[in-house]
Amino acid sequence: MKRTLYESDHEDFREAFRRFLEVEVVPHHLDWEREGIVPRSLFTTAGKSGFLGMDVPEEYGGGGVADFRFNAVVAEEIARSGAAAAGLGLTLHNDISLPYFLSYCSPEQRERWLPGIVSGELITAIAMTEPGIGSDLASMTTTAVRQGDHYVVNGAKTFITNGINADLVITAVKTDPTQKHRGMSLLVLERGMEGFERGRNLDKLGQHAQDTAELSFTNVQVPVTNLLGSEEGQGFTQLVTNLPQERLSIAISAVAAARTALEQTLEYVKERKAFGQPIGSFQNSRFVLAEIATEVDIAEHYVDDCVRALNAGELTAVDASKAKWWCTELQGRAVDRCLQLHGGYGYMNEYPIARAYADARITRIYGGATEIMKEVIGKSMGL
Repeated sequence: MKRTLYESDHEDFREAFRRFLEVEVVPHHLDWEREGIVPRSLFTTAGKSGFLGMDVPEEYGGGGVADFRFNAVVAEEIARSGAAAAGLGLTLHNDISLPYFLSYCSPEQRERWLPGIVSGELITAIAMTEPGIGSDLASMTTTAVRQGDHYVVNGAKTFITNGINADLVITAVKTDPTQKHRGMSLLVLERGMEGFERGRNLDKLGQHAQDTAELSFTNVQVPVTNLLGSEEGQGFTQLVTNLPQERLSIAISAVAAARTALEQTLEYVKERKAFGQPIGSFQNSRFVLAEIATEVDIAEHYVDDCVRALNAGELTAVDASKAKWWCTELQGRAVDRCLQLHGGYGYMNEYPIARAYADARITRIYGGATEIMKEVIGKSMGL
C-alpha cells in the first residue's frame, strides 16, 4: 500500500540527509562504535547542513517549519543507514530535548540557547532517570533548593543519552521535596557549572556509538533564570506533555529499523545458497519474511497517522504509547527472525544484522518500558 505521508519537500530533504549520512556518518560509524561516542563535530556539521532545529523560528537560525514529518525522515534515514547508534544523539536533540526549549523558554532563554542548539554548538540532553527508581519519577531525590537568585542542586542521574557530549541538560529536580509530582521542576544545567560532574560513559549491550552517562550534582549553583516555565512545580506536567512526541520518535525509528532488517535479509537470502538453491526459495524463509513485511507495513501506516495527529496537535498519550510499545516489540521480533535467516553469519558483528540485534533491545525499555506503555493504555480503558 502506497504511503501518503510525505510530500516532495520531504523527499528532497530525505535525499539531502541521506547524502549527509553517507559522507559524514557511515564511513566513521564503526570507529565511533569502538570509541563509544560520536565527535561533537557531527552536531556542528549537521547544524551547518540544516538538519538541526528544523522547527525553530528563523530568527534563531532554525528552519521555521513546524512539521514533524522532517523529523520522521531523519529517523528513518538514520535507521536505513545502519548507523542508528551514531544518529541517536541527533534525534534526541531534535525530537526529545528541543520541544522543551521551544515550549517553555522565556524570551531571554530563547536568545541564549536556541541559536546554539540549531548550530550544534550546544548539544542537549534530558536527565530524568535516577539510580534505583527506574520509571518512578515521582520518587526522585535530586533536589534544587532556592537560595536567592540561585538554586543549589544535589543528586544524581543515570542512563543519560548524550550525557558526555551535552552542554545543556534539562534536569528533573524536586524544588519541593515534600510533594511528589507537584514538587517537580525542570532546570537547565550547563557545561562547566561547578559541582556538575559526568561519570563513566556506560558500557552497554548495544548502541555503542551513543554516549550514555551517569551525572552527579554536588551543590551546583544554577541561576533561577535557568528554570523552564513560568514557575516551580510544573515539571511533571511539562514531561507528560512532551512524552507523546518522544515515544512517537522512538516508534518511527523502530519501524524503520525493522524495515531495514527486512530489506537486508531479503538481499541476503536471495544470494546465500544451501542444498543447491537460494535459502530465500525455501517455504519457511518466504513465510517468515512475508509475516515481517506485513507487520512492518501495518505498523508503518499507524505511525504515519500518529505523525499526522502530532502535526495537528491531536496526538494523545494513549495513541503514542500504543505506537511505542507495539513498534519496538516489532523491531525486536523482526530483527531476531531476520538474524535467524542469516544463520551463523548473523551472529558475526561484521554483519549489520548482528549490530541491529544488539541495538534493538533497549528500545523496549527507554522512553517508557513496554509494561509502562500498557499501563497507560489500560488505565485509559477504565481498568
